[in-house]
Amino acid sequence: MAASTPAAPDTAPKVKVKKDRTHYLYIAVIVAVALGILVGMVAPDFAVELKPIGTGFVNLIKMMISPIIFCTIVLGIGSVRKAAKVGAVGGIALVYFMIMSLVALGIGLIVGNILDPGSGLAVTDAVKDVGHAQVDAEAKDTTEFLLGIIPTTFVSAFTEGQVLQTLLLAVLCGFALQAMGPTGQPVLRGVEHIQRLVFRVLAMVMWAAPIGAFGAMAAVVGSAGVDALKDLALLMVGFYTTCFLFVFIVLAALLRVVAGLNILKLFKYLSREFLLILSTSSSESALPRLIAKMEHMGVSKPVVGITVPTGYSFNLDGTMIYMTMASLFIADAMGTPMSLGEQIPLLLFLFVASKGAAGVTGAGLATLAGGLQSHKPALVDGLGLIVGIDRFMSEARALTNFAGNAVATVLIGTWTKEIDRARVDQVLAGQLPFDEKTLLDEDGEGDGAGDVHVDLPEQGGEKELAKA
Repeated sequence: MAASTPAAPDTAPKVKVKKDRTHYLYIAVIVAVALGILVGMVAPDFAVELKPIGTGFVNLIKMMISPIIFCTIVLGIGSVRKAAKVGAVGGIALVYFMIMSLVALGIGLIVGNILDPGSGLAVTDAVKDVGHAQVDAEAKDTTEFLLGIIPTTFVSAFTEGQVLQTLLLAVLCGFALQAMGPTGQPVLRGVEHIQRLVFRVLAMVMWAAPIGAFGAMAAVVGSAGVDALKDLALLMVGFYTTCFLFVFIVLAALLRVVAGLNILKLFKYLSREFLLILSTSSSESALPRLIAKMEHMGVSKPVVGITVPTGYSFNLDGTMIYMTMASLFIADAMGTPMSLGEQIPLLLFLFVASKGAAGVTGAGLATLAGGLQSHKPALVDGLGLIVGIDRFMSEARALTNFAGNAVATVLIGTWTKEIDRARVDQVLAGQLPFDEKTLLDEDGEGDGAGDVHVDLPEQGGEKELAKA
């Protein structure tokens, strides 16, 4: 009988073999990014033609966002006994997002005024034409944005790919199931099985990441060219530096003071998601995985389900910094630098306008164009100066936005006492690895099924007590 005991540990290496396979997948992504940069520099015209490959991969990820958000929120809210908990999470999240957006604007304002990056650049007629062309990329105003949260039909929330529409529908369904009590349990179990299916499909889609990364990076380098990078290097370096300072000073300090966590450990845990964003230049590509990883780390389903999708639309720290520095850059390049009294009203206007363009591809540039046209039309002529490097700027925007949402989820979980700190420490220490195959904890799938999994051990305990 003693010989049978080593059999249990033998199951652990099998799981690790699967983890190793996904590890090779992300090594392949790094190689694909390097090859994409090389192709973009050597054969730029051919590289631009590869853009649909990267777009196709990002669209595959987008396909999964709505069902994942719906399942996560319905399971989270439907299993919570007190509806007030969900309202508290949403209120705290919105207040935090607004404050951090203003902090990001302030940091961008300070660095932008110190660097003064736009001086000395020439604004030609061609640049003016490109700038005015960007205004045609319409960003919704605040009223249209608010009305757009309401889906046309029950199904259109999924088919139109609008995150906030899915969020609204999921919240309503979650509260309805909560009110139904035991009658709603079969529906919750059904949603739980659908969530398993959706995450398994997402895990399959991820194997196309190297191909998508190659196409996306080749197209970016091929379309922008090395000359554009040289001419606008100061703006790019300044923007990346500002984002770095915001993340590793402001966010790191908040995470340390509020949650007692080291931001480097959190980012190490999310390293694959950062790589995915870097290779696709889209924070959307990592949104479903952020939801899964935050739940695995120990943050409750209601907090993850409300904070992550809402932050995706409202917590745009990188976009705030981008619009601040780009506005100052354009004003300097046009030879009409703005005084502080002119800068603040423009930036506050962009702060509000950005909420109306949240979640739209290229929202940073589209919102900047619309804001300048509405508030300071003379600056639209200089918008063409940054169009060539906007895709490179979007890398830092997406990475910063993602980092901000990851930190926000931990902070809000801490403030609402909806986080398992012991589990957080274990996960960040590598003791509880994330299941890359299912993206779910099969031994207990989170809070959505918490009631079921908690009751079973208690019943077992009662039977053992009865036998005794």
